[in-house]
Amino acid sequence: MAACRLCGIGRIRLLFHHPKMQNVSFKLRNVIGIGSTITKLHLRSCHESAWNKHSKVKKVDVDLGERKLEISTGRLARFADGAAIVQLGSTSVMVTAVSKSKPTSSQFMPLVVDYRQKAAAAGRIPTNYLRREMGTTDSEILTSRLIDRSIRPLFPAGYFYDTQILCNLLAVDGVNNPDVLAINGASAALAVSDIPWNGPIGAVRMGLVDGEFVVNPTRKEMTSSLLNLVVASAPHSQVVMMEAAAENVLQQDFCHAIKLGVKHAQQIILAIQQLARELKVTKRTPPKIFAAVLEMVETTRQLASDRIYTVFTDYSHDKISRDEAINKIRLETEEQLKEKYPNAEPYDVIEAFNTVSKEIFRNLVLNEYKRCDGRELTALRDIACEVDIFKPLHGSALFQRGQTQVLCTVTFDSLESSIKTDLITVALNGVKEKNFMLHYEFPPYATNEIGKMGGMNRRELGHGALAEKALKPVIPKDFPFTVRVTSEVLESNGSSSMASVCGGSLALMDAGVPISAPVAGVAVGLVSKANLEKPTEIQDYRLLTDILGIEDYNGDMDFKMAGTNKGITALQADVKIPGLPLKIVMEAIQQATVAKREILTIMHKTIAKPRASRKDNGPAVETVRVPISRRARFVGPGGYNLRRLQAETGVTISQVDEETFSVFAPTPGAMSEAQEFITEVCKDDQEQQLEFGAIYTATITEIRDIGVMVKLYPNMTAVLLHNSQLDHKRIKHPSALGLEVGQQIQVKYFGRDPTDGRMRLSRKVLQSPAVTVVKSLSDKHSISMATGTSHTTDGP
Repeated sequence: MAACRLCGIGRIRLLFHHPKMQNVSFKLRNVIGIGSTITKLHLRSCHESAWNKHSKVKKVDVDLGERKLEISTGRLARFADGAAIVQLGSTSVMVTAVSKSKPTSSQFMPLVVDYRQKAAAAGRIPTNYLRREMGTTDSEILTSRLIDRSIRPLFPAGYFYDTQILCNLLAVDGVNNPDVLAINGASAALAVSDIPWNGPIGAVRMGLVDGEFVVNPTRKEMTSSLLNLVVASAPHSQVVMMEAAAENVLQQDFCHAIKLGVKHAQQIILAIQQLARELKVTKRTPPKIFAAVLEMVETTRQLASDRIYTVFTDYSHDKISRDEAINKIRLETEEQLKEKYPNAEPYDVIEAFNTVSKEIFRNLVLNEYKRCDGRELTALRDIACEVDIFKPLHGSALFQRGQTQVLCTVTFDSLESSIKTDLITVALNGVKEKNFMLHYEFPPYATNEIGKMGGMNRRELGHGALAEKALKPVIPKDFPFTVRVTSEVLESNGSSSMASVCGGSLALMDAGVPISAPVAGVAVGLVSKANLEKPTEIQDYRLLTDILGIEDYNGDMDFKMAGTNKGITALQADVKIPGLPLKIVMEAIQQATVAKREILTIMHKTIAKPRASRKDNGPAVETVRVPISRRARFVGPGGYNLRRLQAETGVTISQVDEETFSVFAPTPGAMSEAQEFITEVCKDDQEQQLEFGAIYTATITEIRDIGVMVKLYPNMTAVLLHNSQLDHKRIKHPSALGLEVGQQIQVKYFGRDPTDGRMRLSRKVLQSPAVTVVKSLSDKHSISMATGTSHTTDGP
């Protein structure tokens, strides 16, 4: 029995369901005859009704400089709670938002953002063996984090409902980068949905090309841009997220770029708000918003506030002892709460203590200007630096800031070891390969925990990418090695990514990398107090320099900035409140700049500039010029000589141009062995005696279908004399001329081919009557062979 595809009613019941058939009597046997007709009528009716109900297609445009951003909704993916398509140029991204109506058991906002680069959108086919999208790339993970950090702060506090944002690339033109479009798409999808969210937000990318700021620069413009700043802004010009890489941009230029980015982002916000108004969006009311029970919070204050205050004002504590003291108070207090409130949910008990603890910690900073380790609000922790930790390494450094300890190492390898970007990323971003990378590792023992080792989580990838952005601008563009910096966090109590920047800079200088300037990084935190009458406004605040882990956890912002004494090379702002006024952002940049210069002064005492030369045990790179006449012998048949050289010495050789080869050796000793090998392979004194246009006696060493292999002297590598150069007659096989292995024939020498370096010989030109001279390498005297005119110059 067939069923309606839209309402699910079966064929027999369909006849009664249809309004025209309700008063019609019929026998069961007639159902089969008229059922199909009525089914078609019913389907068409249901389909038109469904389309009219859901097809509220709306579109708005935003003028961003010379180009237009288009945001639309209502046409695709209508079963999602919210869906939007954002288009710039010919690049289109669809973003969907879905949130469950039942809360989870977690005690945080369970938000998942997935951004995927689709090969079809870029007009490519995946290069893996299945030819389909598999796994996630680093670029996809970093973009997902970018979107997550932009939208997460605007979800209501206590909204613990599974929420998923999916970004689907529909079309990519290779000109406009889709990542910023995906942020705006997520904002629009949430804004037009019924999901509780205090948006919308707008996001733009700012570039600095030829001294001019460019909004959403094209891929070509980004190749010459000194700045790559993505800024996401909430209404009323508040900043919710920033991510930047810069070529040592001055502070005033950086601040101006942020202000311009926020200004243009407001236009996008207004457009999304207009879209939501036209659709008359009504937000759902969640069944439950998780929040601390006021009565239990007040009881917790009476039970534990004095003891918590004592721990936070005891400056003798370090991270471990402070955590242990607070946890002891927590366990005792929670037991007392459970006795007094036996029917309380576990979350309510835990949240009551967390609320009081956080409240005391923040009031100390706001009201008493005290930090739990006794520092001033703008003071740095004690810093210690050391380089050349392990002699066999190409470069190493240990950076200690308070209880955050990072070991950085530098490794050199050949340019062939650079990261080759997959074809899809190349089509989207234009980045083909890179010869500088920084890998960040955060083992569980760094925080006195036990966990799984291996693999790369999103946090580690994000921290490593930020540190890499900070150091990349100071690496020479023409450095002859691939450089890998590894940063292993040995102890962590806040800001390990910025410690990785400092340690990485020290390690690079220890390795002798001629960086343009040392780089340092620092994290600035925020503790703020909201205006009770206007919760989106900040009534009072304190900025904290060089934050601890507990200050990050209890604070409102983690503002990381890195750079040289001159300018800024990287920035990342994670905001935990619905937005920051530009005034606070500018103050944070200034405060971070002062701290950065202080850190650089301390680092300078350990190592002031890069070592003049690399370590003796480090790798070596040399350039070898090989004449075209010797290239075939140098490379060997099928690259045999190069493979043999790599197998015996570990040396790799790559061709730079027609006559130039780059030789990479892992150690100076390997380079010496390679030089001897190359000298021996290229040694060919007898070939230098060959005269262009002269005739020589050649010995056939092999018969092939296409010709014969011949040698002009004993230690020569055999060369091919093609059938076309054996005789004026066209032959299919050398045996037609009666040629045999070991037979000696006369050939004329025409030097080396300028394109591929092959030796050019011809027997054919000697078959015509002419005056010829046979040359012998052992006998310099000429032998007359025929009559006629003088020396022939015919070529093969």
